[in-house]
Amino acid sequence: MLAPMPDMTAYKEAVRLGIARAMRADDDVFLFGLDVDDHLGIQGTTLGLAEEFGAKRCFGTPLSEDAMTGVAIGAAMAGMRPIHTHIRMDFLLLCMNQLVNIAAKAHYMFGGQVTVPMVARGIIGKSWGQGAQHSQGLHSLFMHIPGLHVVAPATPQDAMTCMMASVADNNPVVFVEHRLLYNREGPVDISAGASTIGKGRVCREGGDVTIVGISNMLHDALKAAALLEQANVSAEVIDPIWLAPLDMDLITRSVEKTGRLIVADAAWTACGASAEIVAAVAERVPGVQVARIGFAPTPCPTTPSLEKAFYPDAVTICVAAMRLAVPEASIPPFAAMAEDMQQDPVFKGPF
Repeated sequence: MLAPMPDMTAYKEAVRLGIARAMRADDDVFLFGLDVDDHLGIQGTTLGLAEEFGAKRCFGTPLSEDAMTGVAIGAAMAGMRPIHTHIRMDFLLLCMNQLVNIAAKAHYMFGGQVTVPMVARGIIGKSWGQGAQHSQGLHSLFMHIPGLHVVAPATPQDAMTCMMASVADNNPVVFVEHRLLYNREGPVDISAGASTIGKGRVCREGGDVTIVGISNMLHDALKAAALLEQANVSAEVIDPIWLAPLDMDLITRSVEKTGRLIVADAAWTACGASAEIVAAVAERVPGVQVARIGFAPTPCPTTPSLEKAFYPDAVTICVAAMRLAVPEASIPPFAAMAEDMQQDPVFKGPF
């Protein structure tokens, strides 16, 4: 059996607990994918599962994303609930036809007689120079497809409860995990049930500007809000959690109060999650001031100096917030101010 979870739990442990609880609750749940049963356990998210549940319910697969996704879809149609681990979201591109044309559409095309309750895990984000083909945040591609649900939990608590909700969902779910979250710790109520699909959360209240932080960018948004407070700018921070379905009512209520919106995403801004949220708010809140923050418009670089310019952070968010909220004011030295704050957990390879 897996060891009891401490009060403060790492994100990777919370993912593991969510999977384990789903597998204990339903014998039809199984976990498979590249290296899920090896000694590293996908950053620790699958450690102990093969020992507890056996090789028939937790097993490694060949490096064949398209075929293995077909296995997941077929098993789901037959009444099982597979959790398919792809390691990197970039590799989901190799099974797009399976996900987009089959998994997402089967329920509709068979007149509701078929469901595809499967979870496709994909890791996004930088680590140590993984570069253009291993660092991409492609979640907006899946948000675009009716029939797919997309979730990007940013806290250990949500990692556990969203995993349970995803496994229980009768729709296929793309489960987004940012590498830089794995070693981040937070409180976890191990007795909590599955989260509510499609519901976000206000993480910090404020009145001058709304900041929506997607996935790991939530923590940059919270850090930015603390820095902005020193500049007398009050930021409200929202974690959408679920990207499809998206809790637009929650975001809209906040923007109606603040009149300003910044969306920070661990991905490109063009046609991205940030673009969708900004457009949806603009349709609902006349006169809102908006800004999108995300990757620079180039492929993901590998060198640290280019990574620093490519990836946004709390300082990027602060500058955008000042320009919206107090455009006449000079920009405080946020970079220097941020150095005095607690640093984020360091990612440790190999993935």
